[in-house]
Amino acid sequence: MWPVNRLTNNKKAALLVGIVGGSGAGKTTATLILADLLAGLDLGIIELDSYYRSMPPGRHGDVHNLDHPAAMDVPLLRRHLAALKLGHDIRLPSYDFKTHCRLNQWRPFACHRIIVVEGSLLLADPRLRALFDLRVFVDAPPDLRLLRRICRDVRERGRTFESVIRQYMATVRPMHLKFIEPYRQTADFVVVNDGALSRMRRELKAIRDRIIQSVGSQ
Repeated sequence: MWPVNRLTNNKKAALLVGIVGGSGAGKTTATLILADLLAGLDLGIIELDSYYRSMPPGRHGDVHNLDHPAAMDVPLLRRHLAALKLGHDIRLPSYDFKTHCRLNQWRPFACHRIIVVEGSLLLADPRLRALFDLRVFVDAPPDLRLLRRICRDVRERGRTFESVIRQYMATVRPMHLKFIEPYRQTADFVVVNDGALSRMRRELKAIRDRIIQSVGSQ
């Protein structure tokens, strides 16, 4: 579960920060570091993974394209982020990666002054992209991203090494080249995560300063 530090009960419009990048780039790590740097502020975190649609009946998980924007319930996410920008609370959906189905569980999520949204495909939809006040692209070498993905999917999602590689070649890599990498240029900041966390933390401090400045000016 994501950490949430909610110190106030205000209903001001949320400042939305998007953390994007390829699978295995280190978006989660960057999000956690940024949350730590912003400790003491009213901050909440949303994962794009919660917004996956259920896999169509009869389709096998190994060939289901989870890396195409059509796999995401983007209209629902747009409505939720628009509501948060107005200061409204929402209910987050839940998704099970082992069954590839959306669960009948909706989690209450209160509006925060700063909301960080983490996910690979946040910039591919222009209407979704426009909702973010700040966009951060986390970059990492392709081989390192693949190794991280293998470790995560085998350890956390019950996948086999062979199935992870098969999915990477069939959908992950081509979708990255089509829907993620081209939008790197639309980011306000690019943070490199090649394993040197101290450097990434330094780069994220500049983003923290921009966020604090933005919150203070509203």
